[in-house]
Amino acid sequence: MLNEINWPKEYLPGTTDNFASNEIIVKGITAQDVFENLIDTSIWTSYYKNASDIEFYNTKGTKLQADTRFKFKTFGFPIEAEIVEFEPPTENKPARLAWHGWAEGDAEHRLDVIHAWLLEDLPENRVRILTQESQKGKPAKDLFNTEPDIMNQGHQDWIKGLARTVLAAKNK
Repeated sequence: MLNEINWPKEYLPGTTDNFASNEIIVKGITAQDVFENLIDTSIWTSYYKNASDIEFYNTKGTKLQADTRFKFKTFGFPIEAEIVEFEPPTENKPARLAWHGWAEGDAEHRLDVIHAWLLEDLPENRVRILTQESQKGKPAKDLFNTEPDIMNQGHQDWIKGLARTVLAAKNK
């Protein structure tokens, strides 16, 4: 049975204004490989065009860790963020990474999200990369109504770019 994202009650999918879910399964890499590349924000922009201007507040370097406070731009929003779940993979447990992100503003512009990742080793040398985001606020309602669905498309690009980066490093 596959694992699921751990959701805070107030961000439970289906109860928020927008929800994006993206997943791929890739052969030849591990959850540890993917996790190390995911937490290294210095390479995000090399494989994900929707991230820029990444800065850390309370952590030295460019790698996410437990309780990291950071900011970045994505989908045109300046996002403040804080790591709320940080579990590297172990032999029997998937990696888990999640941040609470928000864009300040009045009721028209305030956006609150939980963006979560689950990286899970599977039999036959495969890894499952799952990312989901649950969003609240008027901008989230607007994103729900976009055609094409830019949030799901953008996050699919992110996980595929991440997988390609890890695969390329393994094949050097």
